[in-house]
Amino acid sequence: MAHWLVKSEPDAFSWQQQVENKVEPWTGVRNHMAKNNLKAMRKGDLAFFYHSNIGKEVVGIVQVVREAYPDPTIEPGEKGDWVCVDMKAVKPLKTPVTLAQLKADPAFAELALIRQSRLSVMAITEEFWVAICALGGVKG
Repeated sequence: MAHWLVKSEPDAFSWQQQVENKVEPWTGVRNHMAKNNLKAMRKGDLAFFYHSNIGKEVVGIVQVVREAYPDPTIEPGEKGDWVCVDMKAVKPLKTPVTLAQLKADPAFAELALIRQSRLSVMAITEEFWVAICALGGVKG
């Protein structure tokens, strides 16, 4: 099983909405590296749900329940083979883990969230997964 981090602006789509909707397609990704990460996701993989722009914190864990398929939000005439995956909420972190907290700890210097801060879908190593889960008060 692989681990990921997916970002959403909470005023556009929040953790609470994910929980309420149960299963939700992760749409709107328009970056080729992020798209390739979506294509690499497999059913059962887990991802951190990260609130970007407002909050800037890891707030929950979601699970891939449907692998990559064409993104239904593609506009007519839009170029690109954009995809989405379906995610379901697994559990919230007991304590959100902030970007500032991660940046302040040198152990996270190589974390993709720090190195490639604008990327909306990124792989998370097992080491970072366990460490962030521990900071968030949940079992990794």
